[in-house]
Amino acid sequence: MNLLHTVLPAILFSTLPATAVFAETSPQSEVITTADIDWGYLNPLRGDKSPGAANLWGDRTQNVPTGMLVKFNKGFSSPPHIHNITYRGVVIEGKMHNDDPDAATMWMPTGSFWTQPAGENHITAANGEDNLIFLEIDSGPYLVKPSSEQFDNGERPINLHQSNLVWLDQTDMKSINGNSAEITSLWGSNKVGELGGAMIKLPANFSGTLTSDAEEFRAIVIKGSLNYQSVETPNSKGLTAGSYFGSSGKFSHNVTTSAQGAMVYIRTDGKYHVAEK
Repeated sequence: MNLLHTVLPAILFSTLPATAVFAETSPQSEVITTADIDWGYLNPLRGDKSPGAANLWGDRTQNVPTGMLVKFNKGFSSPPHIHNITYRGVVIEGKMHNDDPDAATMWMPTGSFWTQPAGENHITAANGEDNLIFLEIDSGPYLVKPSSEQFDNGERPINLHQSNLVWLDQTDMKSINGNSAEITSLWGSNKVGELGGAMIKLPANFSGTLTSDAEEFRAIVIKGSLNYQSVETPNSKGLTAGSYFGSSGKFSHNVTTSAQGAMVYIRTDGKYHVAEK
């Protein structure tokens, strides 16, 4: 062996700071179970008269993308109001109505999806015994303002009842490998580098992987439950409705379902693949 090949590595490692040689890499993934959720109020000034709220990522009080859970008591009905930013909502539990103040009531059950454009006057109501939604914003902070400040930002709302979702399987989508998983696109784009949202439906006793290669990959359990594992979470975690897992970069999430199956909302700016074992 050439003496240079022996000495040079020794010199390099002896001169590098120990923290550079032995530094731990940052985790690529995160997992939040329902037991980990720290609940507060959507409007702290109203106390327990306000819907409960909990951030899953981001911070709803700052100008950053945020995903949160919001829960409503049965019979809740807001006064007409607007928001300063656009949000998207997915019903996890209960029955929700979100529309113009004069619109006929349409109760949306679990799996339903809606968008609320910034500046548009509307009301929100809940009619289940327990009512829980996932709500996301691309910028913030999330504010409630009076109807007198309404404006038209050019967007139009969507109210998509769960019964109107169109599900596609592996014969339609390259992102699915397995006879039983299905997917429906909800908003945005499926191009790399552009954000979009979709829902995947995993059948009873599904066992497989969700593999992503994206800067942002986020998944929220909407219905049913999963057992979850990854290289960074070697001990299986039970994820019920309202739980969250996400990753950045190339990463594989191993999931299995029980007899209920599961429905999972996906937010990502890259490609992902659902593969059944």
